Amino acid sequence: MNKINKSAVSPSAILDAAKKTATPFYIYDEASIRERCQDMLAMPNAFGLTVRYALKANSTKRLIQIIDEEGLHFDASSLNEVKRAILAGIKPEKILLTTQEVATDAELLDIQALLKKGFQYNACSLTQLKKIAPFASKENISIGLRIHPGVGSGESVTRNTGDKYSSFGIHLSNIDEAKAIIKEYGLDIKRIHVHIGSGGDPEAWKENIFRELFLIESYFPQVDIANFGGGFRVARMNDEENADIKALGEATKKALEDYAKKTGKKLHTEVEPGTFIMANAGNLVTRVMDIKRTGEDGFTFALLDGGMEVLTRPLLYGSEHPFAILNTEGKIRYSDIHSKPSDAQDEIVLVGRCCESGDSFTLNEDHSISPRKMMEPKIDEYLIVGGAGAYASSMSPFNYNSHQQIAEFLQTKDGKIDCIRKRQSLEQLIENEV
Repeated sequence: MNKINKSAVSPSAILDAAKKTATPFYIYDEASIRERCQDMLAMPNAFGLTVRYALKANSTKRLIQIIDEEGLHFDASSLNEVKRAILAGIKPEKILLTTQEVATDAELLDIQALLKKGFQYNACSLTQLKKIAPFASKENISIGLRIHPGVGSGESVTRNTGDKYSSFGIHLSNIDEAKAIIKEYGLDIKRIHVHIGSGGDPEAWKENIFRELFLIESYFPQVDIANFGGGFRVARMNDEENADIKALGEATKKALEDYAKKTGKKLHTEVEPGTFIMANAGNLVTRVMDIKRTGEDGFTFALLDGGMEVLTRPLLYGSEHPFAILNTEGKIRYSDIHSKPSDAQDEIVLVGRCCESGDSFTLNEDHSISPRKMMEPKIDEYLIVGGAGAYASSMSPFNYNSHQQIAEFLQTKDGKIDCIRKRQSLEQLIENEV
């Protein structure tokens, strides 16, 4: 199977971080992040490639600075993500905004100011297109369009961004109206963006290439850039398979070369990985607070000091993450990735501390308890959740039950352990209340 490396965060790094802050906390491996960036930049392409890291996956300042240093550009899903990236030192011309937001008058002025600095914008609805059109026309600034293709792909309905259940982009049924606005204002459309979903079948991603090229040829033959979005599958568990970036790149390369022979147009490729860059570069470190049992016909629950408020993916999607047990002496007693099958002799339900029945890391897609076959952890041992570098820190309801946003650490490429986000204080949690 085509795997990517798991995070190389060491047990000693976890223990060092645990001395600096209370659990739970996130810890990332810098070398893994840089390696994944280079894997994406090596994706085969026909006429040039821009890799845009999806900021929504994880927007922590030091992490996006590392990604910037590796030569990637950025995909933003909100104006605040754009501003946050700029505050981290990212140049506006490296950022593309593709958002559901309809800008207020004040926000529109911010977008216009950024556009003058080279920032790039995709209109994702007719309303957005009408709002930006007068300025883009007057200033002769190129923009892009996100098109809703009418089909989608993803591991769940909530990660399918292309079919009738999704509102992302300008739907094909509205193309004529969009073209009328473009003609009225004489707009220069330089990019077409079609993204069908996250984590889907690689074959569906390949099909999206041909679908997008058909849309470009049929409606927008003048564009220079084909943005195919992201959704590159990542193998978090041993039985999962990672998207083959080289194969996907070769398929894209051939399709664009064929398109160039047919039309004379050499399209530049853009892709937008988020999970692929960050997922397996990060771990969530929790502590086992208690062991509870619910009778002879019940379950064994390991109660952790971090759950849905620091990693929501299992509750949202029924997602699986690999687990490891680290004792206080720094010995890994069990690992889903590396342990022998004979070590997984117990059926354990891992639950968090929130007052919520769904606060568990061992749920299935129906949101039902699904015990994991693993070694039973002991109270005060560390339960490490792998594959937590993407859509963990950035997507968690960390203040639920008035819990505090947790700290983040980086194992640097030279082995140092740096705190890159301090733990939120109780005072910070309530400081805006009046």
